[in-house]
Amino acid sequence: MDILMNGVGLVLNFDTILVILAASLFGIFVGAVPGLTATMAVALLVPLTFYMDTIPAIAAIVTTSAMAIFAGDIPGTYLNIPGTPASAAYVGESHALAKKGRAREALGINLVCSVFGGIFGTIILIVVAQSLAEVALKFSAFEYFWLAVLGLSCSIFISVGSRTKAFLSLLFGVLLSTVGLDMMSGAPRFTFGVPDLMAGVNFIPVMIGMFALNELMSYYGSKSEKKTISVVDKDSVFHNVPRHIKRYWRNMVRGSSIGTMIGALPGAGADIAAWISYGVGKGRSKDSSKYGTGNIEGIVDASSANNSGISGAWVPALVFGIPGDSITAIVIGVLYMKGMNPGPTIFMDGSGLIYALFIVFILANLMMLPIGYIAIRLSKLFILTPSRVLMPIILCFCIVGAFAINNSVVDIWLMLIVGLVAYVLAVNDFPMAPAILGLVLGSVVENNFMSAMLRTGGDLTSFFARPISAGLGIAVILLWCSPLLIKAYRYQKRKSERASA
Repeated sequence: MDILMNGVGLVLNFDTILVILAASLFGIFVGAVPGLTATMAVALLVPLTFYMDTIPAIAAIVTTSAMAIFAGDIPGTYLNIPGTPASAAYVGESHALAKKGRAREALGINLVCSVFGGIFGTIILIVVAQSLAEVALKFSAFEYFWLAVLGLSCSIFISVGSRTKAFLSLLFGVLLSTVGLDMMSGAPRFTFGVPDLMAGVNFIPVMIGMFALNELMSYYGSKSEKKTISVVDKDSVFHNVPRHIKRYWRNMVRGSSIGTMIGALPGAGADIAAWISYGVGKGRSKDSSKYGTGNIEGIVDASSANNSGISGAWVPALVFGIPGDSITAIVIGVLYMKGMNPGPTIFMDGSGLIYALFIVFILANLMMLPIGYIAIRLSKLFILTPSRVLMPIILCFCIVGAFAINNSVVDIWLMLIVGLVAYVLAVNDFPMAPAILGLVLGSVVENNFMSAMLRTGGDLTSFFARPISAGLGIAVILLWCSPLLIKAYRYQKRKSERASA
């Protein structure tokens, strides 16, 4: 109890509360600007943490990342441009609701689900941190291969429209993931003599090009400048939230659970958690045909998963010093710098630092409600600002966002080229989401497959030799076969109905 009270005392002071408030505003701003990501926001904070104590420094990072993930829903809802990669999974749902004049309603349920998911993930982190980390450490190349393949498969099944086009879009993303040095031979692939491409295609410029630049080209390529989003002054933020929660509370719990579990896997992160939760939600929905047309159910699933995924990513980071995502990779460096070495002994420290960290998580998510509400009320600026003024500003932020990752002009050219290709694909009704996921998971599939082959001497049956790997492999195969199984079931049902008639 004394240790817990020490932790409370470390957090509930003027300096830490002020840092949390300032970080909330900074995270909201960064997340709401297309092209700027939560990871970039955290990276920008690192120099400032040199001059802070341990708890305020970690509080700034935790609050900024949580706020930025939520704020990414704002441009996604109004402009169809996700502010952060974690918002890309359900950007179509939010934007479709905005076109119906329900933008604030969509953002309201986004906000509540984000807060719920963040607190849910924090509670899991507090209760079973060490156990979850031990499970995550059991994942080898075999399990990561199947998990990545499952994510790629979900991107096809959750896409609206032609699955053939979704598959081709996925292949485009996977092709981009092969750019760089081959892990086996060390030979450059598809780099065209450009040294900056040796390390591979950076995810952020591609995401900016596919979503933001594509949207800008669509705007300037359209003869009509009429806005597609209605300004509805009576559109309330929280009026319909209780009704949606009552109807979809199971989705919130399921999405938060999936987000926490996926987030606890090193390297997975909130992006994959949101995609998988969205795919699972669509597969279990009673009316999956509504997905992609502005369905609250899809938003509940994914938005609760991405914020719980942030909390889940801290499990391996705190207990074993293994980053769960890019944000916690930065955090581990800050923890070492502050003398708070991640590892099992962190829970045995009598100073109460670990309890202070847990309290910071809860405060950061609770702070999201009032700050997020204010941001939603002000977000109407996106649609009240004339497009001829807003679009050039967004283009500038896109260029800055693409350049700032590696300080490389190559990333700007990459953004422009991918944006042009994405525009051509979008005009022909190719979905963008599978391409993004193909880029993210393509290298994961390749690297883990090759590692497994080297370890087993090319024995493919080894992918089913371990219990967790076998379970994931069977799940993937069943997912692949599900369309055929469903058709066979329906055929047999119709046949039996005709026979009985």
